[in-house]
Amino acid sequence: MADEIAVLIVDDSALMRNLIGRMVEDTPGLVVADKAMNGLFALQKIPRVNPDVIVLDLEMPEMNGIQFLKERKKQGIEIPVVILSSIASKGAEVTMEALSLGASDFVQKPSGSISEDIHVVKNNLVAKLLGYGSAYRRSIGKKVLTPSEYEQKAPFAKTSDIAIHFNMAQVKPVAPAPPPPQMRKPGRTEIIAIGISTGGPDALRIVFSQLDADLKAPILVVQHMPLGFTNEFAKSLDRICPLEVKEAEDGDGIVPGRILIAQGNKHLEIEKKTSGNVVRLSDAPLVSGHRPSADVLFASVAMSYTNSALGVIMTGMGRDGAQHLGTIYKEGGMTLGQDEPSSVVYGMPRVAYELGHVMEQVSLNKIARRICEVAKTPR
Repeated sequence: MADEIAVLIVDDSALMRNLIGRMVEDTPGLVVADKAMNGLFALQKIPRVNPDVIVLDLEMPEMNGIQFLKERKKQGIEIPVVILSSIASKGAEVTMEALSLGASDFVQKPSGSISEDIHVVKNNLVAKLLGYGSAYRRSIGKKVLTPSEYEQKAPFAKTSDIAIHFNMAQVKPVAPAPPPPQMRKPGRTEIIAIGISTGGPDALRIVFSQLDADLKAPILVVQHMPLGFTNEFAKSLDRICPLEVKEAEDGDGIVPGRILIAQGNKHLEIEKKTSGNVVRLSDAPLVSGHRPSADVLFASVAMSYTNSALGVIMTGMGRDGAQHLGTIYKEGGMTLGQDEPSSVVYGMPRVAYELGHVMEQVSLNKIARRICEVAKTPR
């Protein structure tokens, strides 16, 4: 138990505290540190229970989630926080405010203990708790479970996404496969495509705040995020980025100095037009378990821009984007991958690297600089 990730659950609803508590207790590698009914009680419990990650509701009496985050920042508490957010438009707006105050990520709050979305919420939540909790424990010198210890606790979960993540997070990367042959030499960068998942909201805030104001190549982004949140997410990024950031709408032009964020639950692809390329949104089936999918974006970018594309794969669980980042590479484009130490979950970039599809691994605090350097370098 000493090496398990301790979770503090903060919610004024006893039903929700118990529901989230069961999700945590049913997941090998996680343990409930304690529960609190508002932010004030949570602050009092933190020194005593020493959690590795906090699950935080936003609407609570006495001290709500936003007030808690402000006080957490004031006290210098660095324990990562995952927000429980409602789907309402106001909920999305407050959630983005929470991210701007230092929350790491969010999940949609389940609508009840027997709701249809409960398994989706559980998978999403425990993946983030494992990712952020593991990263925090490592950052302060605490141990995390080894693969063999995890398998002893979860002998029947070896093929689950969580088990795969847990094992991949603990083992050293294998040597990358030989890179695929390129059909042509890289050309001038005319488009940048980014695929990112768990750990993405905070990572994109860092990268976008550091981009050059004179970067001309347009940027298309797939961030795994539910429907109803991507518009507010784009607005929050637009406030800190020197370039224009907006949620992609069907038919939006791909123009210099603009960043388009894929809508939740919509694939993002490119349509070539003589008057200028545009984006198309699609309800096609999930790819690599996701919609939007980074693989769909990367494949479309490779087809439309061949050797004039730059593909970037960043922190995230699973393997979405890893395969078709290789398509960008084969077509003669450039590829970057986030490195392991700076990734919350080194899943997507690890798979891409081991497939031989990543030309260069880069730490999070240098990704913006490398993007700008590659995009501005004539070839």
